[in-house]
Amino acid sequence: MIILDILFKQPKDGEKDHIVVKCRNISPELSDLLGQIKDADQVLVAYAENEIYRIKPADVYYIEAVDKKAFLYCEKIVYESKQKLYEFEDMLNLTAFMRISRSTIVNMSKVKSVVIALYGRLEVILENGESVIVTRTYVDVFRHRLSL
Repeated sequence: MIILDILFKQPKDGEKDHIVVKCRNISPELSDLLGQIKDADQVLVAYAENEIYRIKPADVYYIEAVDKKAFLYCEKIVYESKQKLYEFEDMLNLTAFMRISRSTIVNMSKVKSVVIALYGRLEVILENGESVIVTRTYVDVFRHRLSL
């Protein structure tokens, strides 16, 4: 349970709006909340069938790198992006996204269930029915994020 004191202050003339968070530890719940605030106006640029799209991060289920190309998997459409996986990771830092393998970043808010897989890995079932694998390198961080 998160117990927060929330203080609203109107910025002085000439100051821009900003949010300051003071906390001892960033819990998974607080991290997700901060991610939602950050994602509110953020968009990702991607391509499908020679068209350019602006995609909200919340609509992306996972991002995968294949043959030096990045693909954004949404509910029904897969988009291609010119950005590298590490650029998405930097851009989506402190949001609902986390890296689960060398080639995959998953949107944690789209996780439906988790299944224990072979060789110390985990299989993540997403809300759209697709599954992605959490490799052994990332299992501990993933478990911690889900409080498992």
